[in-house]
Amino acid sequence: MSNRQFRVEIPDIEYWQRQIKCQWGCPVRTDARGYVVAIAEGRYLDAYRIARAPNPFASICGRVCGAPCEVECRRGSIDEPVTIRALKRFVTEKYGVESGDPAATIAFSTARRDPANPRAGTKVAVIGAGVAGMTAAHDLALLGYRVTVFERDSFAGGMLMTGVPVYRLPRDLVRMEIDAILSLGVELKLNTAVGTDITIPRMQQEGFEAILIASGLQKGRDLSIEGSGADGVIHGIDFLKAVNTGRPVHLGERVVVIGGGNVAFDVARSAVRTPGRSSAQDFYEAADSSRMALRTGAKEVHLVCLESREEMPADEIEIREGTEEGVTLHTSRGPLRIVTENGKVTGLATRRVKSVFDASGRFNPSFEEEPGETIPADTVMLSIGQSADFGFLKDLPDLRMSRGLIEIDPATKRTSVPWVFASGDVAEGARLFINAVASGQRAAVSIDEYLRRGTLIEERTGQFTEPPGHTMTPGYLQFDRVNPPVIEPPERFAGTKIIEQNFEEEVAREQGERCLKCHIDTIFNGDLCILCNGCVDVCPTYCLALVPLTQIASEPRLEEALLRRYGIDAPDQRRDDIPAAVRSAGSAMLKDEELCIRCGFCAKRCPTGAVTMEHFACQHQFTLH
Repeated sequence: MSNRQFRVEIPDIEYWQRQIKCQWGCPVRTDARGYVVAIAEGRYLDAYRIARAPNPFASICGRVCGAPCEVECRRGSIDEPVTIRALKRFVTEKYGVESGDPAATIAFSTARRDPANPRAGTKVAVIGAGVAGMTAAHDLALLGYRVTVFERDSFAGGMLMTGVPVYRLPRDLVRMEIDAILSLGVELKLNTAVGTDITIPRMQQEGFEAILIASGLQKGRDLSIEGSGADGVIHGIDFLKAVNTGRPVHLGERVVVIGGGNVAFDVARSAVRTPGRSSAQDFYEAADSSRMALRTGAKEVHLVCLESREEMPADEIEIREGTEEGVTLHTSRGPLRIVTENGKVTGLATRRVKSVFDASGRFNPSFEEEPGETIPADTVMLSIGQSADFGFLKDLPDLRMSRGLIEIDPATKRTSVPWVFASGDVAEGARLFINAVASGQRAAVSIDEYLRRGTLIEERTGQFTEPPGHTMTPGYLQFDRVNPPVIEPPERFAGTKIIEQNFEEEVAREQGERCLKCHIDTIFNGDLCILCNGCVDVCPTYCLALVPLTQIASEPRLEEALLRRYGIDAPDQRRDDIPAAVRSAGSAMLKDEELCIRCGFCAKRCPTGAVTMEHFACQHQFTLH
């Protein structure tokens, strides 16, 4: 007899939630599985309703989200993840803000409402009209608060406007998402720099009882090497902002970008686009104009990064499309010094990287002794990270900082000043846009708790339902992942044309059918099981095992279950001197969730109905105490 000991987890509500891996991996818990399945079934309005429910920037995420849901997608353990982000765009174009009436999308939001809020009308200030700040404004306005957003630029949207290239994200789409939030009564004060045009003490004098700082990371990080102050060295983030706001930038013919992430590729790919001239007076006009200066005249664009090609942090699609557009990669190379002549950049001297991480896995690059190649350049752009400008916080001496960010309680976004909160990149560092949405939502909850002097309690209940019959689309495991179509490289340089196209309906539905439907769980009824092992035998992925209780490693929750079920202590199961009848009192069906493909063969094979395929759903209820 095998002496193998299995370590198991007793399911609870969080266990079942975690099985829907795409939803659990999303910072705002978007039910990606829900809208993907709805698309596969042709229920497009339902799909949009699900996608928009927790996310006021659903249409934006359909275009540029980093898609942590796809990283977690269970289908990725078989071949490749479901194209979740692109499927979201498929339905947002039908029913989202871009479909004609931005304000109408508010009806689909599941953010809390409270018509009886006794503090409704209380004034709240938000500093920064980026994703985190506008998300918080959205949620607070739905609770009845009077929200004013202060933005130093002449437009709202933050990095969506200044950091994302126009070829990836239409600016009118950002404007429509913002307009939907403003329709809730949120006041937006543009061209208003906190610290100069208005101070934080003045905000208090004007009756703002809580302030959220969501000003983002506006500056690029410097690189301390020889020549870094030369004419021709600029920050990539400054370049993107100039390009995206229609201001002409002159880079020369040869450009070197230092960095290996997505932003570095945004910088490099923007530098290779067709030159133009902007005469727009308004940012939105400039952003939409085909005359916008999306190219600087660069004939050569090189990207230098510490990582090897396999280690590069940028998304594979960014790397592939960038190289298609002519970006030359120099991997495993670090900047040694910026070569200059008469104070002007003429090149970048590099050295070969031996390793990026040390033995403990920490970022700690080591280099070869001998210098490597020198890349001729007229301009060197730094894309190695971002930092914040905290000059406007001089009136808050008690506000604590930590490692260049505002110090917060990560769970609540509270700062060291009771009436001041902080969310997004300014408090948590540069992260994905969807992380900023989640951060803004949590900040709104904490501001509501602060103003009402209460604590919001979330109660979760789970429910299983057994559908009449469970089937998967025939051949679903043979459907390959298809990425959204993109225009050909020669077309990409013509102005501001969006390079990624939407799915055709037939393709979208087939891509939705690749979903493994992780909300469907295999439920076992021990009272009906006759230990025939038929379910184990028929399983194509060998995810089931029927084992005696003596082979299950003990843990407190299991011991409680065994005591309730059999009236015996789990440790007694392993004693040699206890009666055989007790030792054989029970067996357990174990399941490896990572291997299950929801085929339902086990339920079909079971002769007694002990195995069923059931749909799990979780309901949330919030109460302020």
